[in-house]
Amino acid sequence: MATAVPMATRIPVRISVNGTEYAAEVEPRLLLVHFLRDNLGLTGTHVGCDTSQCGACVVYLDGKSVKSCTVLTVQADGGEVQTIEGLAKDGVYDPVQQGFWEMHGLQCGYCTPGMIMSAHSLLQRTPNPSEEEIRHALEGNLCRCTGYQNIVKAIQYAANQMSGAGVSGNGSGAGTHNPQDVGDWKGELAGEST
Repeated sequence: MATAVPMATRIPVRISVNGTEYAAEVEPRLLLVHFLRDNLGLTGTHVGCDTSQCGACVVYLDGKSVKSCTVLTVQADGGEVQTIEGLAKDGVYDPVQQGFWEMHGLQCGYCTPGMIMSAHSLLQRTPNPSEEEIRHALEGNLCRCTGYQNIVKAIQYAANQMSGAGVSGNGSGAGTHNPQDVGDWKGELAGEST
C-alpha cells in the first residue's frame, strides 16, 4: 500500500527587498536566490554554480554581502535585502555600475551583477582600495571572459568617482583627473605603468 507524501510545510516570511516589503509563504529549503528570481521576478541576481563558488548571486542581506545561493529564504525573514536592481537611484547608475559601463568591465555579463555587488561592498568598507585589495575582494567571484583587468579598472573608476579625488589605489597622485572613458586614463590604471 502506497503512503501519501505530505506537502512540505510552508513558513511565512516578511522580507524587505530594495526598500519594498514582501510577505510570502515559502518552503523551508527555498534558497534566497530562487525567492528573489522566481517569487519576486528580480532576475538580476544570477544562479551560476549553486555551490557558492562563482559569486554571480551576491546580494546584500542586512547590509552585508552574501552569496544568496547559500542563504535560505527563512534565514532572511525580517531582514533587508538589496539586489543589483536596488543600486541605481532615480534612474541614475551607482558609481560602480557606471564604472563597469565606462571601463568595459564585462563581456558576457553573467558574473557582472555579483561582481558589482561585491565591488560596491568593498568600496563601502574601503573607499580607496589598492589594486591588491580589489583583487582580494573579488576572490569569491569568478569571471570566465574578461581576465579581470577591466573589472579592476571599473572599480578604480568607481572609487575615483565616489571620492572625487584622483585615480584610486594606484599611487600616481593623479589629483582631480576625471576621465570620461578608458582612453582618458592614459596608463594610470591597474597593471599599467605611467
